[in-house]
Amino acid sequence: MSARRTRTALAAVVAATALAVAGCGGGDDRASGGAADGRVTGTVTVFAAASLTESFTRIGKAFEAANPGSTVTLNFAGSSALANQINQGAPADVFASAAPANMTTVIEAGNADGTPSTFARNQLVIALPRGNPKGVTGLADLTRPGVKVALCANQVPCGAAAHTALDAAGVALTPVTLEQDVKGALAKVKLGEVDAALVYRTDARAASADVTGVEFPESARAVNDYPIIALKDAPNSAGAWAFVAYVRSAPAQAVLAEAGFQAP
Repeated sequence: MSARRTRTALAAVVAATALAVAGCGGGDDRASGGAADGRVTGTVTVFAAASLTESFTRIGKAFEAANPGSTVTLNFAGSSALANQINQGAPADVFASAAPANMTTVIEAGNADGTPSTFARNQLVIALPRGNPKGVTGLADLTRPGVKVALCANQVPCGAAAHTALDAAGVALTPVTLEQDVKGALAKVKLGEVDAALVYRTDARAASADVTGVEFPESARAVNDYPIIALKDAPNSAGAWAFVAYVRSAPAQAVLAEAGFQAP
């Protein structure tokens, strides 16, 4: 599909969503942030898992192109940190989490509007310095003497997934550092501070100029679902609903697939 046709299709998806939201009637504030022609205007603030950095940056720009007058502001961090920020009152329109557990904390706090939908899936690889100088082929190799490993912290989705995979492999691993998001763990490898890290396939692919990603079978036991939802007190409620719809649309799904995410 040409870039022009893609933008046209995008505009149609978002405009239709905004019109449907505006048509909810009565005093519902979901019409805020909508233009007269049904397109979204104003700032749409999206809190998204760090592993979505590259994909959502592209998706945000495409959303803006389809909605002149709109601006997508992206806040990337570990999903647990983002959930805490939302529950403490940070103004946001959309939350995209790297795992259902962190989404659940937002829902249980009464800060979600509706039911979340899964828009992508992701699984782990072993990230190693380019060329794999340690010759790592699986999780058991990470326990060899002198091999320094970074993991995400337990409360972070990539950390929880890592522990599930390690348990499935029967591997007891003591990391030298626990990072607050997957980008932090990956950075340790890129900087040469560790010999390996368990990160998402998508993050290793995005950093392929600097790291090598090694697949391992136990990662299939720890695939993470990525849910997204509009937030209850969204400052731009029409924009929130339109952005969620766009992330689930074919053009955005193509961006995610190109980055290495799996279909939901």
